[in-house]
Amino acid sequence: MSIWSGAMTVRPGLLVYAGTAGTAARHAHHSVQVFFARQGEFVLADSEARLACRAVVIPPDVPHEVVQGVENALMVHVDSESTQGRELSSRSSHSVRSWAQAGAALGSPEDFLSLLPPSRELEVSHPAVASTLRSLPDRLDGPIRLPDLAQAVGLSESRLAHLFRDEVGLPVRPYVQWLRLHRAADLLTEGASVTDAAHGAGFADGAHFSRICKRMFGISPSKFEQVRSSP
Repeated sequence: MSIWSGAMTVRPGLLVYAGTAGTAARHAHHSVQVFFARQGEFVLADSEARLACRAVVIPPDVPHEVVQGVENALMVHVDSESTQGRELSSRSSHSVRSWAQAGAALGSPEDFLSLLPPSRELEVSHPAVASTLRSLPDRLDGPIRLPDLAQAVGLSESRLAHLFRDEVGLPVRPYVQWLRLHRAADLLTEGASVTDAAHGAGFADGAHFSRICKRMFGISPSKFEQVRSSP
């Protein structure tokens, strides 16, 4: 089974995919991956062993292979720099057995989904952070720099960076990157080419978009074209 098809949601810090999970050659990604089989088992391999699993937590930047996929899967990529990503990363090491042990401790897919941050607009208490969050979507068509954001809200760069991470759970730079990925994924599922989606989301070009996708998720942008977006 090499097919991947289903529904995908991208929002800052998270990519959630539900559907058919096919095989995948050895790869790594900078996000933390949580992978559930809702029915049956998939087979995952590290550099030394393979194991049939119902759930795993794969830490960032660790090579792995999906040897056998599953018809009904839930897959969540969590930014490794986020509060939740750091906590998940601490649960497992570099072996497939540790990934499976960490996955078993998460409970059911629904239990895990209930712990994810809501998709609604973030609620933050500091007005400078709230103002920054509101401004970011309108800035995606060009470069976004912390000095400019800090100047716009009347704070120092270090103060805004500290407040933003505390209230949002993710630093400014990766948060912006996820916003770009979100917009690009939406454009791809609406029929845009990789190049047009990249430009529409503020990436330098299609190659830049491809590098970010492969680094973050271990996949190329073409995978986004194979699934449909969900709200």
